[in-house]
Amino acid sequence: MTYVLALVVLTLALPWGGAAVARRLAGVLPPQWACWFLTGSALLLAGGTVSALVGLFHVPFLASLEQLSLSRVLEEWPAAVPSAAAAGVVMLAQLVLLVRRWLQHRSLLKRAWLSADEGTGDGDLLVVPGSDVDAFALPGYRGRPGRVVVTSGMVRSLKAGEREVLLAHERAHLAGRHHLLSATVDLTSAIHPALRSLREALAFHLERWADEEAAAVTGDRRVAAAAIARAALAGSSRGRVGGYPLLSATSGPVPRRVEALLLPEPAAPRGGARRAGVAALAGTVVVAAFAALGLAYGLHEYVEFAARRLGLVRAITCGAR
Repeated sequence: MTYVLALVVLTLALPWGGAAVARRLAGVLPPQWACWFLTGSALLLAGGTVSALVGLFHVPFLASLEQLSLSRVLEEWPAAVPSAAAAGVVMLAQLVLLVRRWLQHRSLLKRAWLSADEGTGDGDLLVVPGSDVDAFALPGYRGRPGRVVVTSGMVRSLKAGEREVLLAHERAHLAGRHHLLSATVDLTSAIHPALRSLREALAFHLERWADEEAAAVTGDRRVAAAAIARAALAGSSRGRVGGYPLLSATSGPVPRRVEALLLPEPAAPRGGARRAGVAALAGTVVVAAFAALGLAYGLHEYVEFAARRLGLVRAITCGAR
């Protein structure tokens, strides 16, 4: 069982290295590619973690299928039941964290919509009165379509061209359904603590994605950069409702975003860069898949070995009689 335990440890440790590699690779990809790459990596790494825990949890169950008594299993592997119990406790904790995080997301949307109900609508735009300087993309909720929420304070703080950039940025969040990617990675972080680092990386690249969309709509990257900088300087609550962040042009490391907008538009990866990204993602899939399959095979072989030993002992006992 040594190699089985080694596979379990490898699978559970993989997200620490995998998350670091994913962040580095995302940094050299265009924003849209980076967002999808980070989300896919988070799902794969979380799936591998769950597979390892499920396999470990099912050792006593697999033994019962081979008609092995619990005492025999403990003779062959004394840590089988404690390991399975620990895996069960971890999975229960993961479930509790997932449900709690999901409820937080729903509560955030509810509070955000309650605050937006005070605004006046014009198409997909809601202008909320008040002195606060804020703007954010508000996803759809209970059949209500998504809206761009802007406070009157933010409207007064920006020039006409800058307001166009701000609205284009928030509309890009809604059109790209960025909140789903953000929620997905946030939920996977409840599966493994190493995946928490992907949340901040994804938040930055989502804002960069919306920045590029806004720059394309306005046709002037410098105007877009100036608008993002001015909105961030003027913003007070920075896209937060009740303490939780929303997708907002004023969030994230704004200086890095402004600097990126002052550079030429990033092109889609070609040739070596594209092959490197695909190879990295494929490598993550292969490692996670082989670890999960190896773990399942190892556990099955362990149970088969224990069953054969039990049969041999019974045969020797019967022969002695």
